[in-house]
Amino acid sequence: MAFEILAEEGKARAGRLTTPHGVIETPSFVPVATWGAVTSLTMEEVRSLGSQVLIANAYHLHLQPGEDLIHRMGGLHRFMGWGGPIMTDSGGFQLFSLGAAKEHGVGKIAPIFPGDRGGHLKRGRGSSLVKLDEDGAEFTSFLDGTIHRVNAETVIELERKLGADIVFVLDECTSPLHDRAYTRAAMERTHRWALRAMAQHGKNPGRQAIFGIVQGGAFRDLRTESARFLAGLRFDGYALGGSLGKSKEEMHGVLEWTVPLLPAHRPRHLLGIGTVDDIWEGVDRGIDLFDCVAPTLMARRGTVFAKGEKGFKVRLMNARFREDHGPIEEGCTCPACRKYSRAYVRHLFAAGEGTAERLASLHNLHFMEEMMREIREAIRKGEFGAMKRRWVG
Repeated sequence: MAFEILAEEGKARAGRLTTPHGVIETPSFVPVATWGAVTSLTMEEVRSLGSQVLIANAYHLHLQPGEDLIHRMGGLHRFMGWGGPIMTDSGGFQLFSLGAAKEHGVGKIAPIFPGDRGGHLKRGRGSSLVKLDEDGAEFTSFLDGTIHRVNAETVIELERKLGADIVFVLDECTSPLHDRAYTRAAMERTHRWALRAMAQHGKNPGRQAIFGIVQGGAFRDLRTESARFLAGLRFDGYALGGSLGKSKEEMHGVLEWTVPLLPAHRPRHLLGIGTVDDIWEGVDRGIDLFDCVAPTLMARRGTVFAKGEKGFKVRLMNARFREDHGPIEEGCTCPACRKYSRAYVRHLFAAGEGTAERLASLHNLHFMEEMMREIREAIRKGEFGAMKRRWVG
């Protein structure tokens, strides 16, 4: 893997990430293909929208259909029918979701910032399905209740069998409600796992790049310690994961403390974050790659992106769209907007027709890819700051 920075404006940078399965122009949004598919869309459709790279989930694919089967089928690229670059997440967040997230009542999208909910923070009522120890993690499958165990080494071997271009190490995610002592312990365990993962990867590196994951919650000294430690391990790239604080303002602080300490000649990935304003703020602070389920998850719930709307969101089930002849977004050239009205797509949602989800997903991913293209072009022209003010103020 090779990474080249082509232009910079402040901390924002436009680059080119070359992988065995193609080039990724950065900054880039990475659609989530958890089970080896972007929900409701074909690979041809995803490619036609301009998507350059996908991220699948090693945890889910381990449970079904299994990494050995995928390996026998020729690897994840052939199995999925996707010829471009693929990343695989290690499953650290999924272990968090089955464990601390259930206990603390935090989730994947907005609820990951519990302070944005208003009122007092409350712990959840769920029971953990994960047991963590120094070796790794034991968890109960949400599919059939079987018991599985993973550790730093087995995850690297799992991802090797899947054959992704970029793999992430196993880490321990922490919750915004974890205290400093636990967050430090989890960070140090993540560091020890990172060392083990690097050693395992070195035994059979192949053509896979490996990314380390910076932890430390919203504690400045822990984040800086983690960034410095991982920077010294010479990963091919770096990701920021775990708790990013109780609000988006705290997340911005985490990025400002951490990103400058990471090697400038390596790509930086912000895990699980990818709403419109988050991307502009992340790029402004030096992030190159973003992944998030938000575009397709929101589409399944009838919410689409549009410029000029509050939060860039339009809820199509709103009664005002019942007889709206206009497209989902004026001026959009996506397949949905070229042919269909808001009224029609709203009707499909009301009727429970699956085509509604497909059309909304096509629009949302197209919106994200067009926005990323504008960001890259603005950085190259030295106009990112002005463009950001027009988009998000």
